[in-house]
Amino acid sequence: MTETQRAPRDADWPRRYASRLFYSDALVVAATLAIYGWIALDQLVRPVSWPDGPSIPYWAFLVVLGLVWLLSLDAIDTRDRHMIGHGITEYRRIVNATVIVFALVIAVAFFLRVDIARSIFVVTLPLGLVGLLLSRWLWRQWLRRRQRQGSYVFRAIVAGERSKIAHIASQIQRTPDSGYVIIGALTTGGVRAIGDIPVLGHFADAGSAVERAGADTFIVAGSDELDPQTMRRLGWEMADRDVNWVVAPTLTDVAGPRIHARPVAGLPLVHIDFPTLAGYKRVAKRAFDLVGSLIMILVLSPIMVVTAIAIRVDGRGPVIYRQTRVGRGGVEFGMLKFRSMVANADDQLASLLDVQGTTDQPLFKVTDDPRITRVGRFIRKHSIDELPQLFNVLTGSMSLVGPRPQRAAEVALYDDDAHRRMLVKPGMSGLWQVSGRSTLSWEDTIRLDLYYVENWSFTQDIQILFRTIRAVLVPGDSAH
Repeated sequence: MTETQRAPRDADWPRRYASRLFYSDALVVAATLAIYGWIALDQLVRPVSWPDGPSIPYWAFLVVLGLVWLLSLDAIDTRDRHMIGHGITEYRRIVNATVIVFALVIAVAFFLRVDIARSIFVVTLPLGLVGLLLSRWLWRQWLRRRQRQGSYVFRAIVAGERSKIAHIASQIQRTPDSGYVIIGALTTGGVRAIGDIPVLGHFADAGSAVERAGADTFIVAGSDELDPQTMRRLGWEMADRDVNWVVAPTLTDVAGPRIHARPVAGLPLVHIDFPTLAGYKRVAKRAFDLVGSLIMILVLSPIMVVTAIAIRVDGRGPVIYRQTRVGRGGVEFGMLKFRSMVANADDQLASLLDVQGTTDQPLFKVTDDPRITRVGRFIRKHSIDELPQLFNVLTGSMSLVGPRPQRAAEVALYDDDAHRRMLVKPGMSGLWQVSGRSTLSWEDTIRLDLYYVENWSFTQDIQILFRTIRAVLVPGDSAH
């Protein structure tokens, strides 16, 4: 076993981590209200009052607001141990809790005719929300570092058929920030290891296997031998040992907000919502693209001007490179980029792919590409070459976030699953770009693109854009 597998059981870490989040939230809320009090110092000397009612000092109103804010964060389960530290649900709940608090303040002020300064909504709401989201993100980075060191993880045993165990283990192992470490398996067909997962015995050995391995989580993957009576007995054994009981359905790449559990006739039925990007959602995404691209064009125009001059000085050829790509629904469009290669780069692509033996792979990437210019190497590393695509976003052929558009020759190599990535507009940035960039295989790339298509949400788009900014500023070795 590895060092992580031999590490002692620590089933209490979610509670300790949630406690840290509580104190962090309290500090952020207190700091936000203190900053507002300093900015609006003249308001603090005025009482908060309403007709035919008592008045209270403004500082007391801020204290009450802070307490209600913290209660709202707790009531909406922003520190629920089942989802903290992973996914976007935690961030979405923080936004919901904060909006609810200020909506409540507005409602109370309206119905009781309380005179409250409008500056509290203009300053405190955005400042506090950004502070809470930033603090949770920082805590998540702290958690990731601890998990990479083998602590603050769920040590899990998986029970089920060998093929299902292998599938669950591979999905968890390819996601290093899942928070789970598979330390053993229970299955039929002997004690032969499943990949690098040791088999600890049969289903009947569940209790002793959990104790021997020091597991704190038991994942049921499914098997014909796991009938309802056996499942009930296993559940009792895990409950007696205070072990987390997890049932893994044969579903993959489904985001949490799409999953709804509903007990029916004693059966825990799991409902899965199908993703939709229509109606007001499509309008909201397009509006976000329009506003975002306009702002970015204005802000980044000096960089684009300097880049154009550098490309012109570096060598012959056009500054802007226009290439035909396949967009939403298979419609072709001209994607714009700053030229980062020599003028006749496309004519050399086929021979370079043939030399490295990748002509049959959908990602037409050349290792150590000799066509890249000196300026091109820099602007590609920092994704500056992609900036002209803001005009593609502005005209509607692309989105700020979405699967990357590919050439028609690459699309011709798609299988049926890969064609689903064209259900949405292609994007300047996407989930796979912020998850590994050039180091990902085609299989991982298409898996992440399909995850984005199947689980689209506005919150996920915002998260990807923030991760894109970090990837551009600190590109690392995976950027080429």
